[in-house]
Amino acid sequence: MKIHFLLILVCVSLSSCWAESETVLLSPDEKIFLEFSLNENGKPFYEVVFKNDTIIKKSSLGFDFQDSKSFSNDFKITNSSTTTFNETWQMPWGEQVDVVNHYNELRVELQEKSDLKRKLNIFFKVYNDGIGFRYEFPEQENLKEVVITEENTQFNLTEDYKTFWIPGDWDIYEHLYSTTKLSEINALKKRNHPSLGQTFIPENAVNTPVTMVGKNGIHLSFHEAALVDYAGMTLKVDTKNLSFKSNLVGSKNTNYKVKRTTPFHTPWRTIQITDNAPDLIESNLIVNLNEPNKLGDVSWFTPMKYTGVWWEMHLGKSSWDYGMEMVDGKWTDTGKAHGKHGATTENVKRFIDFSARNNIGGVLVEGWNTGWERWIGFEDREGVFDFITPYPDYNIDEVTRYAKEKGVQIIMHHETSSATETYEKQQDDAYTLMQKYGMHAVKSGYVGKILPKGEYHHGQYMVNQYNNAVIKAAKYQVAVNAHEPIKATGLRRTYPNIISREGLRGQEFNAWSSDGGNPPEHLSIVAFTRMLAGPIDFTPGIFNIKFNEFKKENQVNTTLAHQLALYVVIYSPVQMAADLVEHYEANPKPLQFIKDVGVDWSETKVLDGEVGDFVTIVRKERKTDNWFLGSITDENSREIKIDFRFLDDKKVYEAKVYRDGKTADWNENPLDIIFETIEVTKQSKLNFNLAKGGGLAISIKKKN
Repeated sequence: MKIHFLLILVCVSLSSCWAESETVLLSPDEKIFLEFSLNENGKPFYEVVFKNDTIIKKSSLGFDFQDSKSFSNDFKITNSSTTTFNETWQMPWGEQVDVVNHYNELRVELQEKSDLKRKLNIFFKVYNDGIGFRYEFPEQENLKEVVITEENTQFNLTEDYKTFWIPGDWDIYEHLYSTTKLSEINALKKRNHPSLGQTFIPENAVNTPVTMVGKNGIHLSFHEAALVDYAGMTLKVDTKNLSFKSNLVGSKNTNYKVKRTTPFHTPWRTIQITDNAPDLIESNLIVNLNEPNKLGDVSWFTPMKYTGVWWEMHLGKSSWDYGMEMVDGKWTDTGKAHGKHGATTENVKRFIDFSARNNIGGVLVEGWNTGWERWIGFEDREGVFDFITPYPDYNIDEVTRYAKEKGVQIIMHHETSSATETYEKQQDDAYTLMQKYGMHAVKSGYVGKILPKGEYHHGQYMVNQYNNAVIKAAKYQVAVNAHEPIKATGLRRTYPNIISREGLRGQEFNAWSSDGGNPPEHLSIVAFTRMLAGPIDFTPGIFNIKFNEFKKENQVNTTLAHQLALYVVIYSPVQMAADLVEHYEANPKPLQFIKDVGVDWSETKVLDGEVGDFVTIVRKERKTDNWFLGSITDENSREIKIDFRFLDDKKVYEAKVYRDGKTADWNENPLDIIFETIEVTKQSKLNFNLAKGGGLAISIKKKN
């Protein structure tokens, strides 16, 4: 493999010519080409070619600053260098054990030719599965503080791609995905959604990851990696010129998007590039672009399935709040409890018993602490929640003692209500309480508009809030599963106590949203969009699909087999068995799959799939070497073919199959499911029918 450096002299006419410095970099397999250049005005550009087709035509790079000349042109190249890197590192938990990190890197050093002669470096890494690039502001005399009003990174595309997108909302990722041509994106139509608690969409922009499919089978997904002390990036859409441009999330409190002191570097801007859909999921581009593990041994965290006091509140069976009143500035039990509180000692023990019987390692307890009576709908939420004081009917000493006796972990819950100053002040005490009781995982939440007022969930202020909470949690051996989060950008490699997060429209929308819930295609899109960023706490496993007992107007829009398949399809090291205990106990056969399925994997293979249509994934469990398969489809029924060539040679396996019945349908008959046990080998090839909104789940174990 050769890396070429070219200096091309381009003559515009007989009387004038200008020098264009151009650097060309290839991927290790030489299928991706990246070109960097400066034009006659010293403006930087890059271009990307995949298998001889230009997929990103010349696109400019640069910044606008507050009270200072922009970084947009007048540059010269002072130095450039290329390196090759190849390593294999291991995930402490994850979709696989070994991760190959193989790339070619280009470093370009730029300096202004006039004025202050400020410096900017740009790094490009080209992998077999895509590219990443980022800006570096080196330490320099004439640029001590950088105040960025906008980053001007372009992605100029070469065709009108079929695009799977959610709007570039500065406050929430909980929108349904739209599927349109790039030229038809209209994010402004998504404003003022009735089921979203907070939302702000200032531009016709999309959030990332945004995935695109071309006419010739090229698949692209745009995102970012290693988002630290910087604003989240949305992509502003130019529907006429078929282009994206970075549009950073801002704040009402400042006229800028990012403020940093030199030296520093930005997050990586990433483009995953494949010629098929499955390879998008198998790509490790995002995690590879993050720094190695800074925490060392994190064996104190155990990947697990969990149950909990959660779904029943969304159904209205119970409530988060106890019914206390504020008296003299303190939450006080005045004897007016409404009797619907879910996080009681007795109820939590019921979940502990169920989990202990069914190979489920944890129990989440939401609504255990004081403050829920006025946590939302109030402008001043600072000081409302207390993260160490339980309600009177929740005996934390007894619950944690009982859980330990049963071999079950209690998962802490911190709903901050986006009152960031309150949470900052209480974090050490809250994590100390967890340490006292041997709790190693917390689900954090940030529902509501951010306090201080004027900040947004995805701006620099909140990026630092989320990341600092995780870094502090690690000191107490606490792993964080963040809801209403900043996007996942692969930081789980650097801080492996970032175990999962929400960051999408979750299962709970099926329980109460006014728009019909998540459509059957939802997770067939999510697998190729949001999941490319990292683990998802989606809370699968709803058995009572049509919950008429609680909410006749709502339901889950999948079959039961689809719900089981999600334990394999949607990756997370913490997977919730989200339904009520009584619904599981009434259905022991499908429950068996949840009991058996793993959560931590040594291998992952995507057997087949098309974005938004269907996906089939198999994963091999680390501890047992058992394989588990999950396949889901959209609103269309389809026949899929499973080739078991991933199995070992000369071995016979017992496969427990959970598949849609003949009359299964996500709406008409979602509970029609067939259970069967068959033998399979490496040579086996089987066809299965997926119902509308249906799925297939298989556990595969070697026979003695």
